[in-house]
Amino acid sequence: MIEILTRTQLTRAKATGALVADILHTLKSRSVPGTNLLEIDRWAKEMIVEAGAQSCYVDYAPSFGRGPFGHYICTAVNDAVLHGRPHDYTLADGDLLTLDLAVLLDGVAADAAISFLVGDAKPPESVALISATERALAAGIAAAGPGARIGDISHAIGTVLSEAGYPVNTEFGGHGIGSTMHQDPHVANRGRPGRGYTLRPGLLLALEPWIMADTDELVTDQDGWTLRSATGCRTAHSEHTIAITDDGAEILTLPRHAQP
Repeated sequence: MIEILTRTQLTRAKATGALVADILHTLKSRSVPGTNLLEIDRWAKEMIVEAGAQSCYVDYAPSFGRGPFGHYICTAVNDAVLHGRPHDYTLADGDLLTLDLAVLLDGVAADAAISFLVGDAKPPESVALISATERALAAGIAAAGPGARIGDISHAIGTVLSEAGYPVNTEFGGHGIGSTMHQDPHVANRGRPGRGYTLRPGLLLALEPWIMADTDELVTDQDGWTLRSATGCRTAHSEHTIAITDDGAEILTLPRHAQP
């Protein structure tokens, strides 16, 4: 299903996006060496419930997972990149942490992810990974607008990632979003320009470039959810929810203090 939102729904989407971004910003500030992933999940739950919102993850049970996800946020560390299930792990200085959060508020969902280094250690290869996903995300957003094609976005993202020297997996990528978290169209992180669905005002997309340092192959953790790099290399993931407007694309998942 491809959903085109009304003006009223778009207003709600902006509120949901701001909530997601604010929660991620707060969790990033709290994620220091010694923080447990289960603490992060608990904090996410508290902030979601306090806002009168619902987690898109707790009851999430797609075909590729093992039963309901059962947690409020995805926490992926180092070689984990997608669907990181919170568990009893204490963060250490230099860990590369990805937080991925999707929330439903007033009937509209928003989805975003950030990768960052915990503590003071800044390994150059990890900094480069994160930077590549952020630049690819910016390129994808710049390629989005009314009349553009999904392939234009995929091509823009894939070009940045490939030119940075990283393999690109197309099994998981961006997606439509609206009254539910995952909708059509699929937005691969590599593609051909001029192909695919034509973007229309009112369409919401969650764009999410993610990479692994030296492989495009994923393996599933024993928890049945967490996806890791097949080689054990580090990974990074950046995501925003955007709305296609009459003259471009608007990022909905910016923290309120960062919004114009």
